[in-house]
Amino acid sequence: MINANGLTIYTDGSARGNPGRGGYGAILIWGGKSKELSKGYRHTTNNRMELMSVIAALEALNRTGLNIEVYSDSKYVVQAVMERWLDKWMASDFKGGKKNSDLWRRYYKISRQHTIKFIWVKGHASNPYNQRCDELATAAADGGNLVEDLGYEG
Repeated sequence: MINANGLTIYTDGSARGNPGRGGYGAILIWGGKSKELSKGYRHTTNNRMELMSVIAALEALNRTGLNIEVYSDSKYVVQAVMERWLDKWMASDFKGGKKNSDLWRRYYKISRQHTIKFIWVKGHASNPYNQRCDELATAAADGGNLVEDLGYEG
């Protein structure tokens, strides 16, 4: 689906071994134009890459106040936002050791600049944008020039 009133973002994350080498892929679609993003990490987790794909897409934007639809096959990401788990985690300062608090804080900060709706899509179910994001994420994880996931490795 394409958001006729704003920006559409498709995302996916991958980890080989979980934890292991990882990568993310994202596609930003605005009007008739699209942009692909991807990056590989040397040691990370699947959930971190799922979330990082959303963050990278939002950080690539050069304007604020956008109406954004994010399509993700990650129930972890979609439910954390849409069911307001993240709001509770933020309010409690991630009490109880919730994982990936560094990335969730980063997402939370940038998400406040837009109106964002998450839509869960079934992974590997013939959605061409989701499939392309998976290709980008796995190619990034399998590629060279992997960077350190400071929040995970550090």
